[in-house]
Amino acid sequence: MNAIRVESLTKRFETLTALDQLSLEVKRGELFGLVGPDGAGKTTTMRLLCGIMDPTSGEAWVTGHSILKEPERIKEKIGYMSQRFGLYGDLTVLENILFYADLFDVPKSELPERIEKLLGFSNLTPFKDRLAQNLSGGMKQKLGLACALIHTPEILFLDEPTFGVDPISRGEFWQILYGLLKEGVTIFVSTAYMDEAERCHRIGLLNRGKLIACDEPDQLKLTTKEAFFEIKSKDRKRTKQIIDTMPSVKGSGLFGDSIHIRLETFEKLDQILQSLKGIGIEAEAREIAPSLEDIFISMTQSQEGTHAA
Repeated sequence: MNAIRVESLTKRFETLTALDQLSLEVKRGELFGLVGPDGAGKTTTMRLLCGIMDPTSGEAWVTGHSILKEPERIKEKIGYMSQRFGLYGDLTVLENILFYADLFDVPKSELPERIEKLLGFSNLTPFKDRLAQNLSGGMKQKLGLACALIHTPEILFLDEPTFGVDPISRGEFWQILYGLLKEGVTIFVSTAYMDEAERCHRIGLLNRGKLIACDEPDQLKLTTKEAFFEIKSKDRKRTKQIIDTMPSVKGSGLFGDSIHIRLETFEKLDQILQSLKGIGIEAEAREIAPSLEDIFISMTQSQEGTHAA
């Protein structure tokens, strides 16, 4: 049985459709990533699956329980860490964990072992008596995770858990998640970071409330039939503006100090470079293997019918 099954899940807020006919499945023990920009519908999806809000239409089952008929049963079996997890700054690390243990009615006989384990794997043991408000951003996220795990959930929902966290702490956080996978926990995480999406077993690409693709990251990279190229010039913004007017260019995006473009064939590249040279822009180009970010931009541009990135 799947850990999560979603069928045509839709959520509207007056005239805004935040989630539009979402359908997907998540296997038990899987690390599934919901990937998309701000406003894509990631948080709405999380709240619906956790039984926090009701859908406009559609249905979903989490640990075999309906979000429509059994939301309270679902809450007993999941851990949910929102973007702004409710830590209490005037409580210590240990006191926060104990507070959530009380909320979930964790048996007192099991508390010492669970707390020791959670503090250990999150590397918070030396800081158990420190006030939560005095923790770094990365340590607060680890504490939030420990609180979400105190009742040993079957599924862990994480809504952009590393947003605003430094790269080192982000890496440490993901190592903790890999440890949870080994224990059989199913993890459903949302993120706007493509490097984090690469870490997932499978991902769903979400844009403007619609699921535009769902597969393993490496498989998604193989779906494109277009050629990708990197172009560099001294004035990349002007170069991109000009490139976007060329009918042979199917899409483009700024990546660091370069521009990534999509073409149907390699032969079109020479024409582009010659056109740029004709208006005084010297540029160099090379073919590249598309990254997951390239694929996502390609799919969203195709969905929206625009070159913009």
